[in-house]
Amino acid sequence: MKNSFKSLLIVFSSLLFSCVEKEDPYIWKPLDVKVSAYNSVPEQTDDTPFIGAWGDTLSDRQKSIAVSRDLIQLGLKQNTKVMIEGLPGVYLVKDKMAARWKNKIDIYMGDKVKKAKKWGLKDLSIVYALKKDTVLHETK
Repeated sequence: MKNSFKSLLIVFSSLLFSCVEKEDPYIWKPLDVKVSAYNSVPEQTDDTPFIGAWGDTLSDRQKSIAVSRDLIQLGLKQNTKVMIEGLPGVYLVKDKMAARWKNKIDIYMGDKVKKAKKWGLKDLSIVYALKKDTVLHETK
């Protein structure tokens, strides 16, 4: 009897707490950027086309982007979460672009060169996540 009550209490508590909305630990910052696409092909990369600038392995299974270096200073660092206008899901910053680019991101499209060319260059809005405790710490 005790064990079944304990089990019921655990299930009830789980249901109760799962209904409570958790506070978002991020501040989502908006930004207008140029958006293009890139691929893991020799003519677009160095001799390690599936390795990002921070050493991350790039894969079609993960939504990844590269960012221009000026955006890194705004907080778009390695593994920052980014949502892109018109595209579903959350992308992660996994690569850096060449220093000549400014205010730009590149969507990783694996080896699908035709898809990347079809994407072209767009002016879009993004939102990126900064951890609240990091932002509060930096403003003190």
